Amino acid sequence: MKPHHRKIATSAVVAVGALTVLGIAALGFVRAGIYNVGADDPHLPLTYSMLQQLRDASIATRAAKLTVPADLASPARIKQGAGNYAAMCTQCHLSPGMAPTELSKGLYPSPPDLTKEAVDAAQAFWTIKHGIKASGMPAWGGSMPDDYIWNLAAFVQQLPKLDKAGYDALVASSGGHMHGGGETGMGAHADGPPGHHDAGSMAGMAGMAGMHDEPGTHDGATPPASAHPHAPGTAPHVDGPAAPPSGHPHAPGTPAHDDAPAAPTAPPAAATHRDPAGAPPHSH
Repeated sequence: MKPHHRKIATSAVVAVGALTVLGIAALGFVRAGIYNVGADDPHLPLTYSMLQQLRDASIATRAAKLTVPADLASPARIKQGAGNYAAMCTQCHLSPGMAPTELSKGLYPSPPDLTKEAVDAAQAFWTIKHGIKASGMPAWGGSMPDDYIWNLAAFVQQLPKLDKAGYDALVASSGGHMHGGGETGMGAHADGPPGHHDAGSMAGMAGMAGMHDEPGTHDGATPPASAHPHAPGTAPHVDGPAAPPSGHPHAPGTPAHDDAPAAPTAPPAAATHRDPAGAPPHSH
């Protein structure tokens, strides 16, 4: 082998060896559990910066292929999007005048406060539809058609311009949580009064009507009154007709039984005696 060929071969072997060692070391690092994946332990600055650039570039590349609807700024789209935003997004992305929630404070990376941060419409659409891996941002495209997602993107464009009164009025006129089917009860709005539910929640509650509240009750019917009081923890059962009054008192703890009828009392026997021989006739 010529000297320069030998040198190339040696370099290749060294490179392969180095890559093998690095691969084994990386595998060992992953398997050893050294890296803390807890959301309360932030990434190293370099790691965070790389992941952020990766995320932003990925979204921008795919959003650039979308065509934004010409009527995106129409009042109808913005109003309809407001109801879904109130039902589905406020716990993470907040609303005007709303304090950070347990959820928004607990997520890492922290979700953006969309009341203060403008988002490009196409990028908002792509992110809402597809979600973001390992971030807490769900992909809503599985339950929401594109038109409704564009409505949400339209509302997000206006959100930083709204104060609490304007936001509340827009949500109240929106029709609530509605996106063409597949809605689930999302609970009460965070900024609504106690007991306030959106349309999806009320539909879910209506579907619960007639469910059994207690064993032995059906379709909301009130169970019949018991023939006798039951001790706490008594298993469900059907009470039979009340037993007739007993002919005699029972001691506490006496097992259930049928009392036999009392025996009839015989009349007293007539007294008899023998008369002595020769006694004159007489009545007893």
